[in-house]
Amino acid sequence: MIKTHGLTHISLAVRDPDRSLDFYEQVFGVREYYRDENSIQVLGPGSHDVIAFDKDVTNVGKVGGITHFGFRLVDPGDIDAAVAEVERAGGKLLRRGEFAPGLPFAYVHDPDGYEIEIWYE
Repeated sequence: MIKTHGLTHISLAVRDPDRSLDFYEQVFGVREYYRDENSIQVLGPGSHDVIAFDKDVTNVGKVGGITHFGFRLVDPGDIDAAVAEVERAGGKLLRRGEFAPGLPFAYVHDPDGYEIEIWYE
């Protein structure tokens, strides 16, 4: 087995990379670090997280085997604020609940329809 930092990169087909940047920046605090004519790459809140927003209107929001990806909360009390921030940024709440008492989750869509799990464990 090789040593890695874990799963640290995901690339999303999006309609408008700037709109995706605005959403993920507002909700999750990502910051842009690379841009070309068809994509923007951002650093996430984790030490090695990278998300690439690739302009590809043909494949926007298609699942293709990946059903969702997640952001883990630092504080379970932040779940309401996280859902409110998603909605304020143009996303949509799909469902929410608790895995067990004190372990909240919410599944949301970003503006392109990608499903994101926001959760605490």
